[in-house]
Amino acid sequence: MWVQFFTLRSSLISLSLQPESIQYKMINITRKATFSAAHKLERKDWSAEKNKEVFGKCSNENWHGHNYSIYVTVRGEVNPDTGFVINLTHVSDILNRKVISKVDHKNLNLDVDFMRDKLPSTENFAIAIWEEIEKEINELGGTLYCVKVQETENNFVEYFGK
Repeated sequence: MWVQFFTLRSSLISLSLQPESIQYKMINITRKATFSAAHKLERKDWSAEKNKEVFGKCSNENWHGHNYSIYVTVRGEVNPDTGFVINLTHVSDILNRKVISKVDHKNLNLDVDFMRDKLPSTENFAIAIWEEIEKEINELGGTLYCVKVQETENNFVEYFGK
């Protein structure tokens, strides 16, 4: 590969760099997925008034929904043979199989196995997604670094593991 640099005097200097001579650094790569789902924030051991006081409109008795975005970030070194940290197609496959297929157009409280018996706050949801995908992501050769769940245009959480 040829890399060309220009000096301040605009004279051209050409330098040949072979892939094996490039020093690879730690890098993060992120895959985004979107879906729609409903949920309700409530504790069964609290009164309706207490739930309303703590969770506000998120405790609506008839549920409410969001158009979520999930960002899965994997950290690692660039593989000199592929130029990838990890193949994002594989990350997408895991995310779709382990998460999106289970949550899209579903009720997080009632329909999602990995959210069973958990209060479906965005924080708890991010942790549960991490737990669903961590092993398979790490087996691909990178390290799961962050799961970001964006619930609204203005609200998101980022979870970096234990």
